[in-house]
Amino acid sequence: MSDFAYKLVDLAEWKAALAKASYAGSALDLKDGYIHLSSGAQLGETARRHYAGRSDLVLVAVDLRRTGDALKWEPSRGGDLFPHLYGPLTTDLASDERRLSVDAEGVMRFEDGTVGWP
Repeated sequence: MSDFAYKLVDLAEWKAALAKASYAGSALDLKDGYIHLSSGAQLGETARRHYAGRSDLVLVAVDLRRTGDALKWEPSRGGDLFPHLYGPLTTDLASDERRLSVDAEGVMRFEDGTVGWP
């Protein structure tokens, strides 16, 4: 498993989280009881399925080496293991942030002009 996972977050929600030093999660995260994260390999499909047509997003890279027992890899889409964070995402776990939008086809378009995900 990788040392990093990713969370797509509404820009306004992330700004509020930075002010509090903690992100409790999206409405879906709160409903499910954990914060949904994606590995690098899963990120493109997550963007396409759940964020197509959205702008004003932030891609947050989460340092999994610092999450402790709150992180669990659990089966989801097609049996693939996804990282789930049981508890708040403290903003100090964010190793990087990138502004982006996801076009109608689900392609991530970063503010710096980069398209897609490696």
